[in-house]
Amino acid sequence: MKRVLSVASEAVPLVKTGGLADVVGALPAALAGQGWHTRLLVPGYPAVMTRIGRRDMVWAEEDFFGGLGEVYLGTVDGVEVMALDAPHLFDRAGGPYSDAHGDYWDNAERFAALGWAAAVIARDGVEGWKPEIVHAHDWQGALAPAYLRYWGVDVPSVLTIHNIAFQGRVSTAKMGALRLPHEWFHPDGYEFWGDISMLKAGMMAASAITTVSPRYAEELMRGEFGLGLDGVIQARATAMHGILNGIDQTVWDPATDPAVVPFSVPRLAAKGRNRAALLAEFGLDPDLPGPLAVLVSRLTPQKGIDLLPRVIDDFVRLGGGLCVLGSGDGWAEQEMRAIAERYPDRVGVRIGYDEVLSHRMFAGGDAVLVPSRFEPCGLTQLYGLRYGCVPVVSAVGGLFDTVIGATPATEAANAATGIVFHPVDALALQQALRKLVSLYQDSKGWNAMVRRAMKADWGWDRSAAAYAALFDSLVQPS
Repeated sequence: MKRVLSVASEAVPLVKTGGLADVVGALPAALAGQGWHTRLLVPGYPAVMTRIGRRDMVWAEEDFFGGLGEVYLGTVDGVEVMALDAPHLFDRAGGPYSDAHGDYWDNAERFAALGWAAAVIARDGVEGWKPEIVHAHDWQGALAPAYLRYWGVDVPSVLTIHNIAFQGRVSTAKMGALRLPHEWFHPDGYEFWGDISMLKAGMMAASAITTVSPRYAEELMRGEFGLGLDGVIQARATAMHGILNGIDQTVWDPATDPAVVPFSVPRLAAKGRNRAALLAEFGLDPDLPGPLAVLVSRLTPQKGIDLLPRVIDDFVRLGGGLCVLGSGDGWAEQEMRAIAERYPDRVGVRIGYDEVLSHRMFAGGDAVLVPSRFEPCGLTQLYGLRYGCVPVVSAVGGLFDTVIGATPATEAANAATGIVFHPVDALALQQALRKLVSLYQDSKGWNAMVRRAMKADWGWDRSAAAYAALFDSLVQPS
């Protein structure tokens, strides 16, 4: 088996704040089937150290970004995990990146340390194990490829951009603390408008760059999506690869999901029992005449949440209902509560996140709304497809890549799996919801689309094969 070191700030089942953790956690098993053995390097947060323990130390550095750093090796759910135990950096009561007072002041140092440890392990190996590829994720892992390049170490690296909105941008005052050589502070290094960009450092240094969908790779070359790094993406276009994320189709399987009344394509009628249960759980009209839409999302402008108050009156008037699960900006949470107060029998809202409830929502919903302004890949629409919860999505990123919009051409070909709208504004979303109501009223056509959606295969096999092919191309002599 060929060896890859994956370096990331979070991974299921150890720690999760978003979709990054799902991807990092799922890839090792998927890559194993392609001949690549993964070791995962993650920060030693308290929960991680509790899970890993401190029995097998494989690496240590005494003066490690302000204190002792040690790496412990363990196995979690069949995956070899190396936890970077540095209590002065990671032993904190809050979340991985912040606490109740906001982001940690030393996040740049914390994740530079993660990248440093990864680069040293790649350069020197640990106890007879040495990777042939380093796979870094987002800005938190991005300095691993950079350090390797600055040191002249001939180990190929891949940087995956899950969301370019987060760039690890800090003042040059941190140059020494991040152990960055001054001679690389230039436009082809880590300099970014007079500051340091940890993400740019990795983008310029990595052997290859991937994004989590082909469409997102194309979008990042444009200013409205690239957020200042579009020129870097253009310059490195030949090293760019868009590889779609997948989902764990054993966890997300309506036929075996313990959280729902089981259903499948041959037993689609049982989905109706989940719909009735969801209406009851949210206290909505049990005789809802139109489609029941669900929204499982962070409540932020990126997710298009501000568009919903402007279209909900029309949707409710046409017979629709809405269940919301999420948290985010205070104004957005208040807007969702206000909608629920205005339509108590049509709109239900739960502020927060509940993984099990999300399964029930996909099982019971007729449609899932994803009106994002940008979406690198998106997993919500993939869960919706799997559970016959028809996606209503904006035509961006991975949403565009994974949902076949209902048009005269796709309907004539019996190919549509959802509704895709453009541009991302209230008028387009309103029209999409009107189309949803119209399609739902045709029960025969609707059920056919639901079945097509459920048959779509968005597991990890294709994506893992693409990653493996990329890794192979980097380690094989040209």
